[in-house]
Amino acid sequence: MCLIYFSMFLLFSVITFLSSLSFMVTEYSLLLEYEVLSINSCSVMMTILLDWMSLLFMSFVLFISSMVIFYSEEYMEGDIYINRFIMLVGMFVLSMMLLIISPNLISILLGWDGLGLVSYALVIYYQNVKSYNAGMITALTNRIGDVALLMSIAWMMNYGGFNYVFYVDYFKGSLEMNLISGLVLLAAMTKSAQIPFSSWLPAAMAAPTPVSSLVHSSTLVTAGVYLLIRFNFSMSEGMMFFLLFVGTMTMFMAGLGANFEFDLKKIIALSTLSQLGLMMGILALGEYQLAFFHLLTHALFKALLFMCAGAMIHNLGNCQDIRYMGSVVNLMPLTCSYFVISNLSLCGIPFLAGFYSKDLILEVLSMGYMNLFIYFIYYVSTGLTVCYTFRLIYYVLVGDFNFLSLNMISDKGYIMLKGMSGLILFVIVGGSMLMWLMISTPYYICLPRLMKMMTLVVIIIGGWLGTELSKFALSYSLSSLNYLKTSFFLANMWYMPYISTFGVNYYPLMSGVKIYSLVDQGWSEFYGSQNIFFQLKRLSIFLQFLYSNNLKVFMLLLSMWVMYMYMYLLI
Repeated sequence: MCLIYFSMFLLFSVITFLSSLSFMVTEYSLLLEYEVLSINSCSVMMTILLDWMSLLFMSFVLFISSMVIFYSEEYMEGDIYINRFIMLVGMFVLSMMLLIISPNLISILLGWDGLGLVSYALVIYYQNVKSYNAGMITALTNRIGDVALLMSIAWMMNYGGFNYVFYVDYFKGSLEMNLISGLVLLAAMTKSAQIPFSSWLPAAMAAPTPVSSLVHSSTLVTAGVYLLIRFNFSMSEGMMFFLLFVGTMTMFMAGLGANFEFDLKKIIALSTLSQLGLMMGILALGEYQLAFFHLLTHALFKALLFMCAGAMIHNLGNCQDIRYMGSVVNLMPLTCSYFVISNLSLCGIPFLAGFYSKDLILEVLSMGYMNLFIYFIYYVSTGLTVCYTFRLIYYVLVGDFNFLSLNMISDKGYIMLKGMSGLILFVIVGGSMLMWLMISTPYYICLPRLMKMMTLVVIIIGGWLGTELSKFALSYSLSSLNYLKTSFFLANMWYMPYISTFGVNYYPLMSGVKIYSLVDQGWSEFYGSQNIFFQLKRLSIFLQFLYSNNLKVFMLLLSMWVMYMYMYLLI
């Protein structure tokens, strides 16, 4: 089944990529409509929009999915339900396809809800307490966005149709469109895990690594960004400013958190969160094409990064703590090479895939008239990205090997290596290829030498800091209370899970326990069903006693009546 899905997705990926090039060159778009039903002049349409953007994104999603499914054949080896796993991944990808090609809010909701439902099934795949908790957080957080999308569908009734592509630009500024845009913004923030909905993203790491690779590169978390790219024309200035602030804060928070995290998958998850903040920020500045460009390049190197991490975890007997790793490069040279290349691409090192989008985003930001706070946070967050990347490389590749001396760590997973090898070429040349394709007219960047070199400066400082902090953390006594408090605060994303998840559901759950014990099993039982049961039972026993002794009772009543009559006569 793995090979069937792999071949099918790869074939469709090539077809959609070539179609995208054709549509891009000819500036051609195709809108297909099928009327499902019509109620009071409001038509419910099944609509498909094929343009260069949707086709290009589809080709990337299908290509990454094909590589992940091929990789899963070995990673999930020994799982007796592997066919079910592959089918779930297939459903996940199909939901994403439906979301990408829909210019209609109702058909978008089908893909949107499909992603939420299948992601829940995949997060709880290992069926333990941690997975169940993570799945519930993921599902319930995403439900907020689903409800917002449902409400926006209701407001679209004002226009007599649900095809938002006809209305986003024309009705910009109207009350209805402002409400719809606000609700879509809320939905996108939940799906793309922006503050304050960030806690589900690291928790979703409970899923198998191939799922993490797919979710964090091109499907679930990018759905929100893609929806906002489509809706960017309808956003008011206030919404854009709000989105810019939330995006930059998310990027900064995730960058700081990743520097104090020790779980390999969670570090990469926080890195995804940081990149999502970057995309949201540049989208809020009106550069939706740049956000889309970074979305595609990020999908390539993040998928490979997770696949490399999965191969390491697989070899280390499911150990995810980076403190146990070290000098893995001697045992797994090819996997570590891929790992370093994708990490450097994430940092924006020239001239890998991430450089072309990330450097351009920072330079366009520098060209604009944005305030110093935003400029400062963007560059600091870029430095933090390099910092946690070099910290990760130091712990995994350079430090002392702290795992079991009896091990079987090697690059012998040939199927996994082939899956990763399919992506490595695109991680190296994908950025330049996309730049030539997407940006027909080059961006004119005119900056002073110091501002032009700023990106390179923060990369160098971040790399140096990451290495030095790793050495410091290894040599420094971890018993220091202040260090522990700080690292705990930052690694827990400024206590975001406690505020937005545990803090929200603790009191309702506790009040539920109290109501259950005091009301359901308490006073309502005493005065309600149990009390009625006991009264009926007592009455039934009394009546049963009467019926079983009816002759005695009759004689007793007769004698009492005779005595009463006798007394009456005497009087």
